[in-house]
Amino acid sequence: MQKVTLLGLGIMGQGLAGNLLSKGFELTVWNRTAAKAEVLTARGAKLADTPRQAAAGAEVVIAAVGDDAASRAVWLGADGALAGAASGAVLVECSTLSPAWVQELAGLAAQRGCDFLDAPMAGSKDAAAHAQISLLVGGQAAALERARPALEAISRRVEHLGPSGAGATWKLVYNMMIAVQVAALSEGLALAEAAGLDMERVVPLILSGATSSQIVQSKLPRMVERRYDDTEFALKWMQKDVRYAVELAQAAGVPLQTAAAAIAVMQAAREKGLDDGDFAAVIEGVRR
Repeated sequence: MQKVTLLGLGIMGQGLAGNLLSKGFELTVWNRTAAKAEVLTARGAKLADTPRQAAAGAEVVIAAVGDDAASRAVWLGADGALAGAASGAVLVECSTLSPAWVQELAGLAAQRGCDFLDAPMAGSKDAAAHAQISLLVGGQAAALERARPALEAISRRVEHLGPSGAGATWKLVYNMMIAVQVAALSEGLALAEAAGLDMERVVPLILSGATSSQIVQSKLPRMVERRYDDTEFALKWMQKDVRYAVELAQAAGVPLQTAAAAIAVMQAAREKGLDDGDFAAVIEGVRR
């Protein structure tokens, strides 16, 4: 079995680690808050004090953190994973990041003699826990084949989209489209409520009509119940992803007007203190 390191034990990282342990991988973990590793160390994972220490000796090093800043902190510096990674290791960034940083990181990995894959995850908390995420991969095919045993252990599908940055780029497009759908759902529900419609009749109409989709089916019950705890994907991270998508689109000369509107609605919800709630809380940005 491959020696695998996992950096980051947040909502998604916990599920990834659990699946790697269940399938027999020798696993070392690191997290900024070490207490989050207790359940995993009880199951046999090793806990490292720094990303550098965690990466030492690993054949595959996987990171799952929140944004570019967190990714830089994990990989770079004297205690960063790049400093500890062995030549020939495959470094896998499963976080949703900007393509510009992903390309920079790929170059830094190459300087260390390591292969690099950007492999952001499609799916949320429950999917990660049950190895049902999809991995959207950019990088060399040979590197993917070397990392495939570990990646298949944490996912139901590994989709190779092209060279470095391709996975990161598609994930931003993907999440941007999800955010726009959910923002539109929020506005529709808020308008129906404010207009005095019978929501017990409205909800089935949304779910059974052209307005329905997998993401609508997932988030609509939370919105109606105003239930944003037990977060599957935090509002602050969805807004971050859409911001990255808008920045990418600006560089490409593509106007994303609906994405900009979704960012505004999410910002209004965040200003109500809902940063860490499930991103279904976006509806609170338009509710009276």
